[in-house]
Amino acid sequence: MAGHSKWANIKHRKAAADAKKGKVFTRVSKELTIAARQGGGDPAANPRLRLAMQSARAANMANDKIQKAIQKGTGEIDGVNYEEYTYEGYAPCGVAIIVETVTDNKNRTVADVRHLFNKYGGSMGETNSVAWNFERKGVITISAASFSEDDMLEHVLESGAEDMSPTDDGYVVYTPLENFGQAQDYFEKLDGAEIGEAKTEFVANTMANIDSASDARRVMKFLEAFEDCDDVQNIYSNFEVSDDVAAELEND
Repeated sequence: MAGHSKWANIKHRKAAADAKKGKVFTRVSKELTIAARQGGGDPAANPRLRLAMQSARAANMANDKIQKAIQKGTGEIDGVNYEEYTYEGYAPCGVAIIVETVTDNKNRTVADVRHLFNKYGGSMGETNSVAWNFERKGVITISAASFSEDDMLEHVLESGAEDMSPTDDGYVVYTPLENFGQAQDYFEKLDGAEIGEAKTEFVANTMANIDSASDARRVMKFLEAFEDCDDVQNIYSNFEVSDDVAAELEND
C-alpha cells in the first residue's frame, strides 16, 4: 500500500481544513450518539464508542459536548433518531466509491446522494457494485518521523498489523479487524510514536491510478462535494494518483 500515501497526504491536509470549518464536530457527534445507542455508554465495553471518543478528543471537542452526544445515544436526554445507510457507485474516471451516511431522513439523504453522483459526473450503483473491491480494516495514523521505514515495519509486524504507508510526518498502519485493538494498544505504548487517529475504514484492494491532473481534479471535486454534504459521514474510494500528479495537486 505504499503508493496509497500520495493521495493520503493530500487527504490529510484537506481533513485539517475541514476541521477548521467545524464539520468534523458534527460527524463525530453523530458517531458518538450512534455508537452509544448500539453498544451502550461505557467505552470500556463498547469499542466503537471508545474510538469515537478518541476521534472527538483528537478534534478538541469539549468533554461536556462529548458526554451530551453519548447521553443522546443512551436515551438519557432527548436527541435525533439517526440511522446509518451505505451507498455505492463510481466517480469520474471509473473511481469506485462507498458512501456512508448518518441521517434522520432516509428519503432526503438518498435523493441528495443520487443528485451528487449525477451532478459531478459519477453514477450511483447497486449494493455490492463496488464493495467487492474493498475490505474493512483498522487504520491507525501515527506521528513517528524518527522511525525509519525498516524500523516501523518491524513494529507493524510485531503489533499484529499487516501493512503501512509513509506520510509527511509518520505512517499510516493497516490492520485486520481482528487485530485492530491489539495493534492500537501496541502503538499507544511504543516510545517515540503518537497515535493521531485510529478508526476502521473501507480500504480498496485494487486502486484506480489517475495519471492526469485534470482528471484527478474532477475526482477530487466529486469527493469534496460528498464531504461537504451534511448527511455523509465517510466516503471511501480507490482513487490514487501518480507522483507527478500528486506534486501538481499539492501546488494548487
